Amino acid sequence: MIRQVQINDLNQCFDIETTAYAGDEAASKEKIALRINTYPQGFIVKEIEGKVVGFINSGACHQVELSDEDFKSLVGHDETGKHIVIMSVVVHPNYQQQGIASELMQAFIQQMKDLHKQDIYLICQTRLIQMYAKSGFKYLRESDSDHGGLAWHEMKLNL
Repeated sequence: MIRQVQINDLNQCFDIETTAYAGDEAASKEKIALRINTYPQGFIVKEIEGKVVGFINSGACHQVELSDEDFKSLVGHDETGKHIVIMSVVVHPNYQQQGIASELMQAFIQQMKDLHKQDIYLICQTRLIQMYAKSGFKYLRESDSDHGGLAWHEMKLNL
């Protein structure tokens, strides 16, 4: 089942984030709690047998700056913004390669359409470009972000 996040999902989401992402790439528990409390409309989870196994979270804005690290703490977030910036698309390693990320993405895209958003932006690592392209995202450019000390690419989906 895919559903909107609830605050009692915090510990499971934090566990997934720190298990699936390396080092500095993972969001802190405080950042995840802030995202749940500030913009639950932009935060969905995939649950299997009562356990959260993956999620997508985001923020909304009027002007997109993908390399802005402060936005990960929702500085500049405005839920009335027409642009969505995804911060995490993550599936617990035990559940990867089962189509869950794609299923989450399709549900997320539909939710953003239902909220009358204009487009969705994200940054990703090179190995994930094709996965996002399958969901309709277009490659924009190499990102200026060095989040987690890694190289990133910017992508966009018009809704």
